[in-house]
Amino acid sequence: IRSYSSPETEGQLLNSFVQYFGDSLGRKVKRMPLIEETVLPGDSLLTLPVVIIGNGPSGICLSYLLSGYRPYLSPEAIHPNPILHTKLEEARHLSIVDQDLEYLSEGLEGRSSNPVAVLFDTLLHPDADFGYDYPPVLHWKLEQHNYIPHIVLGKGPPGGAWHSMEGSMLTISFGDWMELPGLTFKEWAASKRRNIKSDRVMPEEIACYYKHYVKVMGLQKNFRDNVYITSVSRLYRGKDDEDRSQLNENISTQHLEMEDGQESLIKRNWEVRGYQRATDGSHVPFCLFAENVALATGTFDSPGRLQVEGEDFPFVLHSMSDFGAAISKGKLRGKADPVLIVGAGLTAADAVLCAYNNNIPVIHVFRRRVTDTSLIFKQLPKKLYPEYHKVYHMMCTQSHTVDSNLHSAYTSFPEHNVLSFKPEMKCVLQSASGLKKILKFSVALVLIGSHPNLFFLKDQGHSIGHHSNQPITCKGNPIEIDPYTYECTKEANLFALGPLVGDNFVRFLKGGALGIARCLAIRQKKKHELIEGGDGGGDGVP
Repeated sequence: IRSYSSPETEGQLLNSFVQYFGDSLGRKVKRMPLIEETVLPGDSLLTLPVVIIGNGPSGICLSYLLSGYRPYLSPEAIHPNPILHTKLEEARHLSIVDQDLEYLSEGLEGRSSNPVAVLFDTLLHPDADFGYDYPPVLHWKLEQHNYIPHIVLGKGPPGGAWHSMEGSMLTISFGDWMELPGLTFKEWAASKRRNIKSDRVMPEEIACYYKHYVKVMGLQKNFRDNVYITSVSRLYRGKDDEDRSQLNENISTQHLEMEDGQESLIKRNWEVRGYQRATDGSHVPFCLFAENVALATGTFDSPGRLQVEGEDFPFVLHSMSDFGAAISKGKLRGKADPVLIVGAGLTAADAVLCAYNNNIPVIHVFRRRVTDTSLIFKQLPKKLYPEYHKVYHMMCTQSHTVDSNLHSAYTSFPEHNVLSFKPEMKCVLQSASGLKKILKFSVALVLIGSHPNLFFLKDQGHSIGHHSNQPITCKGNPIEIDPYTYECTKEANLFALGPLVGDNFVRFLKGGALGIARCLAIRQKKKHELIEGGDGGGDGVP
């Protein structure tokens, strides 16, 4: 049941949205409708060039670039890649946002499948994958005239899911790789007098850094917290979807709205609805219009499920936070039966370590062979990640196949699937050969990844992935985008970045912000040229 506020409260929320954007957009917004109200085309509602959904590192970095910050090649910088450096020298006077990203990223290789992500990463962290700690070859300038009005909507404080991650575990990436442009993590740590003992840091420190970043960079005016999106829908479509990309690249006067006798540069492509949760718990609904929507929600919304019988029993958990809560409340103290952990990723390894450190015996079940080259442990240097290699060593040496009896502290079951959970806290496993086993446990923890929850999009976003009509997942079915603009290939004026397009690591999601910022800057420039040039100043479609 939604609790709707009074018109006065709605007005306060609306004013908070437009207090900054009103002047920038040259508009006056009269009211904000309730969710149930019919929105008429003539209503004077807030329309923005860009609405960003998600306030984690992806949304923060995109806001930074849309706010007018521009990266330039530093005067004394020499990139270790001579071919790339030659290209950078050719247009030293231009910011990277104003250069041909396809040309710059050609021939580069890295740990992302998105070429702009690899490009931006090598500019910020040259040769990082080879163990070098070279400084960035970029310096940043704030250019106010490049500001594109936008708003960033998030459920919690800036930093997104980092505020809800398990605080006792080290991040997989170095602190330097988690930082955003313009403020190094070490500078922030020094300013806060935080004693960073390791290159790898706690998630809570990263979350604090992101929250501080938004403030120190002057981005907070663009951010709204405690906001929940209920729907993002397209208001209208072109006559022929096949011509959508052409229509998108060419600007015509017929695409411009007339408002208050003035030509508007903003086209109402999207309607964004949701509510902001007030301090008293009530829901204040809102409706915004946007020319462009950027999806930066990450993939931590919905834990992966086995889809087996009994998975909904209360003793089957799906998150580290629930497991940590059970331990802290003493629910597992003195239990004779082991904890059952399902999964072979880093989160599952974190759970193994957590149980091990609390003297809780573990049964570890996973589908892959321990020699599978795609296991994440194979990609982590032993010296930098000793705790994860400790888990991997146990996975290999303390398997039930090595010793038919369960080990006292840890036993692994490689190449096994969970068939079902039983009410008496038993689990039915099946090996690759088809042999079934029944094991008793105290609590089960299923950690097989997580998926984004795009319920607010039509068909939950299933139509915009690489594989149509399937749920969006980071690895198996990311959103299909143009590799240089990050615009959805199947939905014009909808952009996506970060884990939604396969970039799980913070160091690579920044490339998405660069691609989107360049695309929107080009389109904004074309619109201004059209307005200034009149009917004869453009080459738009008839």
